[in-house]
Amino acid sequence: MRADLVFRGGSVFHALGRRSTDTVAVIGGRIAAIGADADDLVGPATDVVDLTGRLLVPGFQDAHVHPVSGGIERLTCDLTPYTTEAGYLEAIAAYANANPDLEWIVGGGWSLSSFPGGLPRRERLDEIVGNRAVYLPNRDHHDAWVSSRALELAGVDRDTPDSAFGRIERDPDGSPTGALHEDAMDLVGRLIPTPTNDENIEGLLEAQAYLHSFGVTAWQDALLGSFAEMTDASAAYRDCADDGRLTAKVVGALWWFNTRGADQIDDLVERRERYSGGNFRTTSVKIMQDGICENFTAAMIDPYLGSDGRATANDGISMVAPDELCEHVTELDRRGFQVHVHAIGDRAVREALDAFEAARTQNGDNDLRHHIAHIQVIHPDDVPRFAELGVTGNMQSLWACHEAQMDDLTIPFLGPERSTWQYPFGGLLKAGARLCAGSDWPVSSPDPLWAMHVAVNRQAPAGLGDLREPLYPEQALDVETALSAYTEGSAFVNHLDDTGRIEVGMAADLAVIDRDILAGPSDEIGDGRIDATYVDGKCVFSR
Repeated sequence: MRADLVFRGGSVFHALGRRSTDTVAVIGGRIAAIGADADDLVGPATDVVDLTGRLLVPGFQDAHVHPVSGGIERLTCDLTPYTTEAGYLEAIAAYANANPDLEWIVGGGWSLSSFPGGLPRRERLDEIVGNRAVYLPNRDHHDAWVSSRALELAGVDRDTPDSAFGRIERDPDGSPTGALHEDAMDLVGRLIPTPTNDENIEGLLEAQAYLHSFGVTAWQDALLGSFAEMTDASAAYRDCADDGRLTAKVVGALWWFNTRGADQIDDLVERRERYSGGNFRTTSVKIMQDGICENFTAAMIDPYLGSDGRATANDGISMVAPDELCEHVTELDRRGFQVHVHAIGDRAVREALDAFEAARTQNGDNDLRHHIAHIQVIHPDDVPRFAELGVTGNMQSLWACHEAQMDDLTIPFLGPERSTWQYPFGGLLKAGARLCAGSDWPVSSPDPLWAMHVAVNRQAPAGLGDLREPLYPEQALDVETALSAYTEGSAFVNHLDDTGRIEVGMAADLAVIDRDILAGPSDEIGDGRIDATYVDGKCVFSR
């Protein structure tokens, strides 16, 4: 039998600690041979890819991403290419003028650091769109920028109370400024038109093509359910899995509604059975335990500091009461769900670890592969617990660098000691923890090479911003470890055990990088680009 596909003439990253310049042969979507045996499989019909010194790696797997909302944003009022208020306003005006009949102007992707104090105002929207409703989440979807008309339609005014897990930004007289935080986004978001299943499919396919262009062959969708302006895209995934349009391999994390309790678990079990099939499995549950540091909703053990450097009364928000979190995680674990927790602050991380410890104590060990995403601030006492409890640290390493949002809206309010606890990837690795990696796109770029660049250098890549000093460089990873986290590490949490490594018998989910990032200077990792992406030996992207 001859090979369908052969790669030769370059470097190959097989797995952590294993590199070669061997030929790799693919038959029937799987790696059939490596080395001399692979050369012997070349026939007249074999597609031979000459790597010409480039690097062949396992396909990247994004362990925490929001593709459907990202794809829809790319098709609506997409603000992600811009970095200033003026740029956002110009893009919004252009979109509004091009779509005069839309009742609501939606999209998103603005950055907190583009506004004083991270707070945009409704008046600026009113000036360019007049009496039209605007609802634009920021890049991390923890805040929304809304117009006066949107607030009016929602009935939000100075007398509207804050939500249980969110806050309305207000002027001194109590009037809403146009910035909504966390669950307060729903006060307006509930009114925007709900995407249809066809629109969700369009967003999914747009996102899939975009992610494939970055070498991503599989991912974990970190929110399948209704949240803010997001709608449940489970049916879109299943439809595309059934008819073959879903070329990526996807695990869906079903959304945990923090306004409900254990009564929703039976619903989650039913949804797992209804939607799983083909390339798509809904075997994970996503719990958002806190918010973000920049708007002071990340749950901290000690309170935030004020602008004067003194402790405030605000220590953030635990979205699920800690005792209830232990109960729910224990039951989800018993029912066979992987649990995927959003935890930014050190208290949220501790509460998640406590819940996983309670589940292990009650149910014993298993292979569900629970993980905590974001892990921005971890108290030093809790770093060893990841390995002790078998909890994977899910890194969004692109954030682990000095940039405006970090330097202006985070470090001053955490203080000098606690700031050094941020993104302790090196410490987790040294303590024996397993690491996986994701982007949280559309919060930030889905480019794994950019994320790896920051994980290794603790500095932003050239395409992201000004070069600043490394952020706590003692927490840096080496290149192979960062690459392994984005391949084998994420394959582990996705239970895609026949992917993530280049070995005989594994699925031929592969990416070709335009240079050997393992041999070149570490400060050039972010300059790399993907030349081709393969899933089961089929090319799904070629530059």
